[in-house]
Amino acid sequence: MLEIVVKTENGERHVRVSAEELAGLVRRIGGDGDRFLVVQRIPDLPDVFAQVWHEAGADYTLERRDGAVDRHFRTTADGPEPVIAAMTGWARQEVRRDQGLTWSPLDMGPAREVPPLELDDDQRVELERHVREVLVGGYASRAELAELAEEFLVTRDRRPVSREQAEALADRLWLERVAEQAAWQGETDPERLSRAFTALREAGITARENFTCCRTCGQSEIGGEREPGARGFVYFHTQCTDSAAAGHGLMLLYGGFDGSSETTAAIGHEVVAALEAAGLRTEWDRDPDRAVTVTPLDWRRRLVG
Repeated sequence: MLEIVVKTENGERHVRVSAEELAGLVRRIGGDGDRFLVVQRIPDLPDVFAQVWHEAGADYTLERRDGAVDRHFRTTADGPEPVIAAMTGWARQEVRRDQGLTWSPLDMGPAREVPPLELDDDQRVELERHVREVLVGGYASRAELAELAEEFLVTRDRRPVSREQAEALADRLWLERVAEQAAWQGETDPERLSRAFTALREAGITARENFTCCRTCGQSEIGGEREPGARGFVYFHTQCTDSAAAGHGLMLLYGGFDGSSETTAAIGHEVVAALEAAGLRTEWDRDPDRAVTVTPLDWRRRLVG
């Protein structure tokens, strides 16, 4: 699998696709509402991306940017194959990426100057603390963190953090976390959790991570996530994520789609078995009215973006 995220004009988001899947997405574009792809690395890095635009009957316009404004390049191709080769090479971080294409630098103008935040010490500390809490949870994108930073201190008559300042703050904290996670070795507990959830989905249980904002919303919306043939569900919401990231274990909510206590208990047993098979420990008294708790848990979720 390629360590990339592919976003499409029609709102699709593909994480860790194969080279063949990337090629299929490139060949697909051209129709109304499906004319471009944006590809970012995992973890996402500020101003590092590749993108392609194509309308049926026209050439492909391919761009890549490697950080600074003077590292933004463009080329064109008359068919999808050179684009596929170039984007696959970019995704693999191969030294040679031209694939016979001629790249030209784009004049993006001078780098923008972002004014410093005009906050008192307490506000600055509180803002960074809040953004870091969500960042450590591991599910937010850079854009979502920037929106959070922009809105956190807003009052009816004051917006102390501009969009540009919020983006700069989010990117700085994001890169700090990327550097921190570079030292992590092997599979982490959140990755074990994802592996268990994948096994549960394959066994006919709808499993969702970081799903909705709270239990009330989760219970209301999980039915809409039901896959064909699914017998039951398990999920945790964002407040559960916050608790796990703070070192308090992770509460999992589960149930049967038929609403019976028998099915709910059976789903609970399957959830516990899948977690333990993935190397995680749980606390559960087998009561279908009680949540399953994953504990102890070392919450180090690698960023995607």
